[in-house]
Amino acid sequence: MSDAALQGRVAVVTGGGSGIGRAIARRFARAGARVVVAGRREAAIAAVAAETHGIAVTCDVTRLDDVEALFARALAWGGSCDVFVNNAGQTGPVGALAEVDLDAWRACIEVNLFGAMHGLRVAARIMAAQGRGSIINMSSRMGLHGYPMRSAYSATKFALIGMTEAVAREVGPRGVRVNALCPGAVSGELMERVIAARAAAEGRPPEEIIRRDYTDSAALRRWLSPEEVADAALFLASDASSAVTGERIRVDCGRF
Repeated sequence: MSDAALQGRVAVVTGGGSGIGRAIARRFARAGARVVVAGRREAAIAAVAAETHGIAVTCDVTRLDDVEALFARALAWGGSCDVFVNNAGQTGPVGALAEVDLDAWRACIEVNLFGAMHGLRVAARIMAAQGRGSIINMSSRMGLHGYPMRSAYSATKFALIGMTEAVAREVGPRGVRVNALCPGAVSGELMERVIAARAAAEGRPPEEIIRRDYTDSAALRRWLSPEEVADAALFLASDASSAVTGERIRVDCGRF
């Protein structure tokens, strides 16, 4: 795709300090976007903003006031909000539902569901008034298929698919598109922590979990990279997907 695909557009990326969010911020900047990098860790988002020549805005998505302040800052800096990547989230507790820590379960819902809803709420209002925009919700392969030991995470990502379809129909008449990306397991520190927790909970070696549940079950027989998710996000952010809305797109190396 052209490196001018987002030339001059303003993009807000939550959870932009690491992993998929950082990769998206970098890819959008290379495509000409002016990027607002949001997250809770000030040092991490500042580093990405410096690299992408954007701005960093600290934001806790569970707080609606923070989210409203984030978009107000984006509008003051860039004059519009053309793309919103609703990426902030957490992995949630790893464990069987019958025994899982309920406080951790609720905390996952607060970030991944209410936090995502806050971003959708504010972005939809702004973009509808503009008469244009693209919202990209970061769901998951686990938003399409429930996964053992990950009930909280799966529940939030299934819910985000439903919100994507609902809001796409609400704002479509105003020229705003809403889609969901559903990445599979992405290599990096986040998955390392998940696998370590699964190994402890299931009594299996990490190498066995990786081979049986991730790489060997993928048609391409490998992990997914954050950069590959970023390329898919660029497609949904750009005019190349101008007729695509209310859709969920798997990016998972063909895991079955």
